[in-house]
Order: sequence, then C-alpha cells, then structure tokens
Amino acid sequence: MLIGYMRPYEEDLKCQNQLNKLKKVNCETIISEEHSSSQKRTQLKNVLGIIKKNDKLVVTKLFVLADSTHHLVDLLEIIDKKGAYVQSIAENIDTSSSSRYNFIDIVKHLVEFQSDVISQKTKKGLHEAKQKGINTGRPRKSDENVKRAIQMYESKKYTLAEIKNETGISKSTLYRYLGN
Repeated sequence: MLIGYMRPYEEDLKCQNQLNKLKKVNCETIISEEHSSSQKRTQLKNVLGIIKKNDKLVVTKLFVLADSTHHLVDLLEIIDKKGAYVQSIAENIDTSSSSRYNFIDIVKHLVEFQSDVISQKTKKGLHEAKQKGINTGRPRKSDENVKRAIQMYESKKYTLAEIKNETGISKSTLYRYLGN
C-alpha cells in the first residue's frame, strides 16, 4: 500500500502542492498533519503504528517527514524494522528499489535536507515574528549616538577607536552613516 504523508510548511500551508504530487504517484491513503509543529506529530505516530510489511510511506520532500537528520534516521529505522519503505519524490529516493545509491548522492541529499529544515524553521520564525509585529534584523543604533559619533569624527580630535569606545558605533557603521 502507498501511504502519502503531508504536513504544512511555509510555502504550502494548505498542503495543496503536496496533495497534487502524492495523487500523481497514486497513493491509496493520504494522511495530513493539521499543523507544521514538530512537537505534535500525531498523524505521523498513527502512520508508524499502522504501516506494515511492504507498505511504502511517500512524502514530497524529506523535510516533510523529519525535523532533523537524527529524526530522519530514527524514522527510517522504525520503518525498516516493520519491513516497509520510504519514498521521497523530490529527492528521487525509494528505499524499496534494489538499485544502490552512490554515497555522494546520499550526502548531497542529507545536506539539502538539513538546509531545507533550517530554511523552513527560519521562514516560519520570521513569519510568526512579522505576524506579532516584531521587527527582525539587527536593531538600529540610537540616533543620539550616531550624531555624537559623526560630530566626534568631523571634529578630527578623536581616533576611530576612541569614537567606538565612547559611542559604541563601529567604523563600518560610522562610514555608512557618513555616506548617507
């Protein structure tokens, strides 16, 4: 049996793209998490409980299945012990295939997988911060310190090190403000 597994992520919050791809590979059952949280993966636990020998768990990308490389290894071991398989469409991985992967391909997929996980977590965090009205990025230096640093620089009485010690404004930040 082909079992499709989906979970929302920033570019596919409604899982529509995943659903379309899983239907194309003829998944008989498609199971979806209601949220992207890594903490409450109830549907994944259910799938792991019902998957049996020769079943195949199909995902569109590895990061949909696991939250880290370690988590992926744990899941693959559980699925392998049950005599079942994993297929990832984007990475073109199918553990039921007898063809062997070249080691470099495996490493490339793992690096890409870890990058996808980090990227998705970062995008989610930035999106949540934006929704809360939180400004992201480095905080701006206070205008008073910048003005004081510019005055000190223009007076030609202070070195850049002294300006930085007095105002906390670095050389590159000072030059950036002087250029404006």
